Amino acid sequence: MTTDFDERAETWDDDLEHRDRAAVAAALVRDAVPVTSTTRVLEYGAGTGLLSASLAPHVGSVVVTDPSAGMRGVLERKLAAGAFGHGRVLDLDLVHQPVPDLEVDLVVALMSLHHVADLVPVLEGFARLLAPGGAVAVIDLEEEDGSFHSEGFDGHHGFARDGLTAALQAAGFTRVAFRDGPVIEKEERGYPLFLCTATRAAG
Repeated sequence: MTTDFDERAETWDDDLEHRDRAAVAAALVRDAVPVTSTTRVLEYGAGTGLLSASLAPHVGSVVVTDPSAGMRGVLERKLAAGAFGHGRVLDLDLVHQPVPDLEVDLVVALMSLHHVADLVPVLEGFARLLAPGGAVAVIDLEEEDGSFHSEGFDGHHGFARDGLTAALQAAGFTRVAFRDGPVIEKEERGYPLFLCTATRAAG
């Protein structure tokens, strides 16, 4: 999967739907989670960082992470051009790598978690990255019939809301809430997204 994203990195932003989806996601996040000029954000599985670039003018700092070397190359160029304000780029895969020694106030993930077969270390990693009372905001696919991806996809076919709620609570999150998100039109079908927010338990 990483190799696939390496190959798609240079042309990812050419797709208007990718850019529009990130802008809508940023507006949803800002409406659901209070952010200020001191908010520290980490985007997990950022791809080319379209969501982070939309959030950057409204927050204090952004850490953009992705396991794909191709995507990180695009992120580094955008960082150098000032797209993320006070930011940094990080190679991060919480399934296979330790949680980095940093603290943030908000973790965001746009269409990345359904690619992760084992969510447990990722959600637990989010909790460890967040300051007490910090928030996670996930924008991803509602549970679907498997038609969104091609045959052989080994991630999640979207998420049932009750299942994701239970997984977040097991990882130490409280106040799990959902909002309806945009719909991805693909091959004459609509695949709705959701925004899920949750708060890292204090202590």
